[in-house]
Parts: sequence; structure tokens; C-alpha cells
Amino acid sequence: MEFSKIATDMNTKIENDEQMTVDIELDDGKIVTCAIIIVLTVNAKDYIVLLPLDKNGQNNDGNVWFYEFIYKGDDKEPELGYIYDDAEYEAVAEAFNLYLDDVEFDELIELPEEDSESL
Repeated sequence: MEFSKIATDMNTKIENDEQMTVDIELDDGKIVTCAIIIVLTVNAKDYIVLLPLDKNGQNNDGNVWFYEFIYKGDDKEPELGYIYDDAEYEAVAEAFNLYLDDVEFDELIELPEEDSESL
């Protein structure tokens, strides 16, 4: 899947019907394939949460990577930026933790469908 299509899904949960991935080149030249978890907006900036995968497409340690998601328009590839500021990084981590709490809550509590009548 093309990386630029992520921009259309900002602020929404990326569904796992089709796992979207992106290849990241590290400073040492190593390429790591990452699953895209979600794009979050924190303090009017967009951030992407990536789950690094091993050569078998798995992640066994649960670590995620946060990057600034820089969208420059439909005709240009988005860019990833490092988060250098500790307070900014903590704000993104907290937003991701809240997202995880919401996902867990939704999985634990089966909410009635909108079309069904409640008693």
C-alpha cells in the first residue's frame, strides 16, 4: 500500500482488514518494515505510530515508534520527522496510551448497535 494514502486516514483508527506497512531506513542504513498503527493529532501536529516487524512480519517486544507525520499535499510523499523534545514525545505517548485504553474498552464492552432498540 502506498504510504501517501495514510494521510486520508488521519485521526482515524486504521483497520486491520489489510495491514498497512512502511519501510523505514535507520541511521545505520538498515531497513525496517513497520506496521502502521494510527496517525494521531496532538497539539495541532500529526504523529504516526509504527510497530517495527521482524523478517517474519512479527513483533515480539511490543515496542512502538513515534514520528511526526508531515503531510505536504496529495501530490507529494509524506515525510517522517524525529521528535526531539521530551515534552512533545510524552504528549504523543500519552495520546497513544489513551487510544489503547479506548480500543481495550471497546473490546471489553459490547455496545448496542445504533439500529437496535435498547430496553
